[in-house]
Amino acid sequence: MNRMQERYNKEVAPALFKNFEFKNVMQVPQIQKVVINIGLGEAMDNPKALDAATADLTQIVGQKPVQTKARKSIANFKLREGRLIGVKVTLRGERMWSFLDRLINIALPRVRDFRGISANAFDGRGNYTLGLKDQLVFPEIEYDKIDKLRGMEITIVTTAQNDEHSRAMLQLLGMPFSYKKEA
Repeated sequence: MNRMQERYNKEVAPALFKNFEFKNVMQVPQIQKVVINIGLGEAMDNPKALDAATADLTQIVGQKPVQTKARKSIANFKLREGRLIGVKVTLRGERMWSFLDRLINIALPRVRDFRGISANAFDGRGNYTLGLKDQLVFPEIEYDKIDKLRGMEITIVTTAQNDEHSRAMLQLLGMPFSYKKEA
């Protein structure tokens, strides 16, 4: 069992159960899956970009990503329905926990000028999405081997009923939220 999963089972779940006064253990929010997505607008002009992004993502998560296609045509972006425009990978179980562990403890602290991640990026249903500007924050990626900096979107899908429960769970797991004062 991964140390992050162990921490969730031993510390986080009991704390959430007590704090929110759940009546049933099944009400305690859990992390269902983590989806990592790299959108590649340049894939239309440069088909090799797709291969490079696939290789980077495979190296980071240890699982081969699937290629995503455009759902509809958008003339302003010169986009046609069915064109390959990105890669994504869905992590569950052991791989998900080890990825979250690396993300929170290794990758996020390596982000330049890091002051915590936004606490407002929840979708209203307890899911959290985080954007990274480049793939170099992951130690698996070698600086010399990449052709271009690519951003990625990481979505953490939870069973939480609302954002408050999800935020509390992620905070207890060690997610470094920054709380800026709203003007």
